[in-house]
Amino acid sequence: MKKILLILLVTASFIALLGLLNKKLGFIETIETKRAKIGQTSFFVELALTEEERQKGLSGRSTLEENTGMLFSFGQEDVFPSFWMKGMLIPIDIIWIDEWEVVKIHENIQPEPEKSDGELTKYYPDGPIDLVIEVNAGFSGKNNIRVGDNVIIER
Repeated sequence: MKKILLILLVTASFIALLGLLNKKLGFIETIETKRAKIGQTSFFVELALTEEERQKGLSGRSTLEENTGMLFSFGQEDVFPSFWMKGMLIPIDIIWIDEWEVVKIHENIQPEPEKSDGELTKYYPDGPIDLVIEVNAGFSGKNNIRVGDNVIIER
């Protein structure tokens, strides 16, 4: 009985130590996600909240799971960002959001691997926005997402 308790104690201590090391040193990448809803469509989004996370975005990924995306939050309202396909391997839709409403959608944007940074197409909203969501190309059409749809992000 003492051996079993000792083994359990050592195992629990090891797991706790791994958790602390992960938080302190970032050994295991943890990605924060939230549930999003646009119109009648619910899906999960990874959060890109820091400048580094926003710059990296979905670049370098060869796939994006169905019914998922990435939410770009800029820490303020009424920004006018540009997006490009630098390092992108998959086609996407870009959904521009202002005051919790879809204001523009760029659909089926293709990667441009043959272009240099200066030649890459830049995508802009028509005016200031608050948030951007990137999803797999075709997601917007498949789910009937339209300009004017309400957007909800769980807190």
